[in-house]
Order: sequence, then structure tokens, then C-alpha cells
Amino acid sequence: MSVQAWTFLLVGVTFALYIAIAIISRARSTRDFYVADKEVHPIANGMATAADWMSAASFIGMAGLISFLGADGAVYLMGWTGGYVLLALLLAPYLRKFGRFTVPDFIGDRYEAKTARMVAVVCAIFISFTYVAGQMRGVGIVFSRFLEVDIAIGVVIGMALVFFYAVLGGMKGITYTQVAQYCVLIFAFLVPAIFLSLMFADTAIPQLGLGRMGEDGQSLLQRLDGISTELGFGAYTEYQGSLINIAAITAALMLGTAGLPHVIIRFYTVRKVRDARSSAGWALLFIAILYTTAPAIAVFSRTNLLQSIPGTAYVDAPEWLGTWEDVGLIAWKDHDQDGIITYAPGQPFKGKPDFEETPGSQTAARGTSGERLVSNADTDGTNELYVDRDIMVLANPEIAGLPNWVTALVAAGGLAAALSTAAGLLLVISSAVSHDLLKGTIMPGISEKRELFAARIAAGGAVVIAGLIGIWPPDYVAAIVAFAFGLAASSFFPAIVMGIFSRRMNGPGAISGMIAGIVFTTAYILWFKFIEPGSNNPDNWWFGISPEGIGVIGMLVNFAVAIPIAALTKPPSEPVQRLIEDIRIPGDS
Repeated sequence: MSVQAWTFLLVGVTFALYIAIAIISRARSTRDFYVADKEVHPIANGMATAADWMSAASFIGMAGLISFLGADGAVYLMGWTGGYVLLALLLAPYLRKFGRFTVPDFIGDRYEAKTARMVAVVCAIFISFTYVAGQMRGVGIVFSRFLEVDIAIGVVIGMALVFFYAVLGGMKGITYTQVAQYCVLIFAFLVPAIFLSLMFADTAIPQLGLGRMGEDGQSLLQRLDGISTELGFGAYTEYQGSLINIAAITAALMLGTAGLPHVIIRFYTVRKVRDARSSAGWALLFIAILYTTAPAIAVFSRTNLLQSIPGTAYVDAPEWLGTWEDVGLIAWKDHDQDGIITYAPGQPFKGKPDFEETPGSQTAARGTSGERLVSNADTDGTNELYVDRDIMVLANPEIAGLPNWVTALVAAGGLAAALSTAAGLLLVISSAVSHDLLKGTIMPGISEKRELFAARIAAGGAVVIAGLIGIWPPDYVAAIVAFAFGLAASSFFPAIVMGIFSRRMNGPGAISGMIAGIVFTTAYILWFKFIEPGSNNPDNWWFGISPEGIGVIGMLVNFAVAIPIAALTKPPSEPVQRLIEDIRIPGDS
């Protein structure tokens, strides 16, 4: 069967499974909708947490970034993995013992102020929409390539599915759907990795394939270093960027993890604090399976790309290049008019390719070699090839010539990763509106039935807005997600940490810190990425830190504002101080 036929089959079967689970486990109360009635088994919660955590950025974006950035891309691997460990050990048990439904719940009650709750609601919604934009872009990419539809149509299909099981099932439906999605995404990630490891290193264990010596006495990484330097890219295994920026991005991703509301809320779905610790351990194991495989996928895909494209005549290029070119995620501009694809350091286009269309028709304009024509190419550059980083995992099976069913399986896995995280984020937005905003602030006397109805309406509205962001995304999947982590690091992380470990931190301090941190981080990202994108380079960054890593400075701003204001204002009440002491005492309530 063709790739498209296999994709229809596998995606159809998995979608049917998700819908069936949502129907069977649909929410019947607000407790079901928000925290799955706190009856989820630790192993199931570990799987659901892993699926919630491993978004399109992990499945699609991370390996793609490592593939292009080499050692510099490892910051995503280290930051996200280390961040989850930090969250599981430092915060999750205490938040679970506190016993509320959401992060704004904790902020509002701990700091004894509706204003604190409102600021937390705004932060949660802002962070979640930023994060969900990356998931919807991932959904659109998968559908546009494998079902041969426009990216916008692909996003709409994903919206419809998420709307169904998020609105109907709430946390209960999402949890068990995410268990199924984890099984799909991890199988889809491992199968091509094993195939490629056997091809490159004659071992079925991808993690070992990177260092296995070949007949020439070199490991795969050493051979890739050689190919990269010959083309002028620099050694793949050496850091090319600023060490301070690498450290800042790693820290922002790590600390942002500990403030992500859609991950934290998962620890409220188990019965006991002991179960929260257990599910955190299981989740770490399930996450490690993918995260230790991602570098191998990145190296395999990079090696395949560099061996199959540079120096090849376009008319003799492999079929997969033309396929992804038709989708708009690969482009070639023949600067020297020799018909040969030149791949070298440098940016061949001003931004992303702007493909020309044949006047008066819906077909792409073609050049003398049959390539899609672009209007924004840099004619002074030496590099002629544009490859979207987000396609490397999805295109890898085609590049390596693997069976069609493997290619389709990867598509199903990418959708599972994107949709599982999107559902968790949309639930955070929904609960922030219905539980924290309506019930917690505006309408405290609202009935459970009306609150559940409001939660579903909010989830539906969030799906629509998320879809629009997915159709017009601001950047690559992993880059968009990195912004969300920076925002979480600068807003929630200090408020949660000080809320647990400082008896002196109060409402005025926490509120001021959250506002200062997220405003600073947002302004920095907007300036360099959208207002003055031409200035987005190391020479103009503050302290040499990129927008992806500025969240760590935003976090310091948060602490710097919160601590002195708390010291100059009234301390928390005695009941709150006793509560802080209580949640830090080991227990199983």
C-alpha cells in the first residue's frame, strides 16, 4: 500500500481508539472533569504524564533541532529531562499534599488573595496558549504531508478530535486517552530508530549505535563530524554557540518545567501523596525511553540528509525531496544555475520560503529543473537548500527508504504526541476559566452543573483559538514551546517554590514578582522575535542570551521584585504559615 493509504489506516484506527476511550470514560462531575476523581493508578498516571509531557516538541521538534544544531541542540534534551526531575522531586509531592485542583488554586489559597489567583489565571492561560501553538503546528505538518491536505485543514481536523475528547471527557477522558497515545507515540518513535540503528550500526539498540565502530575504525558520530566539516558546517559534536546562552536555555527549560500547569495538574489525579511520587517515577522511566533515543534519531537523520542531497543534481534527487517540497517545507534555489543542489552553512532565504504560484491557477510555479520557484531567496548566498527542522523525524523513514507502513506509523505517533499535550493544555485553560475565574472569583456560588457546562464551553473556545494560532504559527515547534517554558520559569516557578519553602513570602510579593517576571520575558521575546526580528542575533541580545533562554533572567527579576516587597509588607496569616509547615511534613493524605 502507499504511504497515504497506510496513513489513513493507522491514523483512522488510532483516532477511533481515542474517541472510544473518551466516550467510555467521559466526565460526569466537576471532580471527574478537573482531576479524574483522583482515582488514577500511578502507572497509568505515569504513562499519561509522559504523553502529556512529550509533546510535538519532543516527538517532532527536539530530534530535528539536535539534527541541525548538533551539540548545541542538546540543551533541549538536558533542559526538559532535568526539568522533569526537578518537578518530580522538588514540587509535585508538596503540591499534591496541598490538595487543590489547579496551580491558580494553590497560588490563590497560599497567598490569600483573589488578585494572586487572577494573576495566576492570566499566566496559566498565556503560557498554555503559547505552548499549544506548537502542538497545532505539529498536527498541521503531519496532516499536510501524509494526508496531502493544506496545513490549515490538517489543523482543523486535529481541533475537531481534541474538541471531542477534551470537552466530553475532561481530565478523566484525557487521562486514559493519553495512556493509549503514549503507547502509540513510543512505538512509532522506536520502530524507525531500531530500523536505522540496524542499517547504520548493525545493532537494534539505537542508543548504542552512535558509538559503535564501523569497518573504517570510526564511530557514526566521528563520520558525521567529518561529513559536516567537509561541507563547512563545523564539527557536529562541538558547541558552536555561546556557552552562557546554552546554559541560560537549559536553565529556562528546566525551571520552566517546574512551573508548567498542565504537567503539575497531573499529580492531582492520584489518590495519595505516595501515589504522586510513584507516578512521577514511572513517568520519568517512560519519558527516558524517548529522550535517550532522540539523539540517535537526530544523528541518523542528519547523516542520511548529508549523504543523499549535497552535490546531487536536482533532477536525480530522491523522491522524498520533491514530496516535502510540494508541502512547502523544503525549498531549493539554484543560485549558480548548474542544476546541482549545494548545501552549505548560511540562510538561503529571507525568513521561510515564499513559494510562487503559476498566475491564474492553483499549481506551483516551476523552474527549469522542475523545482518550486521562490520569490524571497538570498541570491548572494552559497547555500541553495532550505529544510524545515520540524520535518526531520517525519521524513526520516522516507529518507532512509524504510517501508511505507513505518512512515505512516511515525505520522500516527506525531499526531498522538501533539494531541495528547494539546488536550492537557486545553484542560488547563478550561479549568482556569471555569474553576479559578468563575467559581473562585466571579461566581463563587455557581452550581456544579453550571460550572461543568462553563468548563466545556471554555474548552471549546480554547480549541478554536489554539487552532488559529496553529494555522499562523510564530516559529518552529520546539522554539515556540521553549518560549512557553521561559514564561513559566519567569512567572510560576518562583511563586510555587517560595509558596512551599518560604513562610515569609506573601501575596503582594508573589503578585508583584509574577507580573514583573512574565512582563519582562514577554517583552524580550516580542521585541527580538516579532517587533525587531532583524536584531535577533547574539550581538544585540542582553547578556548574550537568546529569547529562548531569557526566561532564566525573567525568573531572577521575579525573585528580585518579590523578596523585598514581601519583606516590607505584612507576613502571611498564622493559618497559612501552619499550612506551609504541614505540607512540608511527609505524609500520605
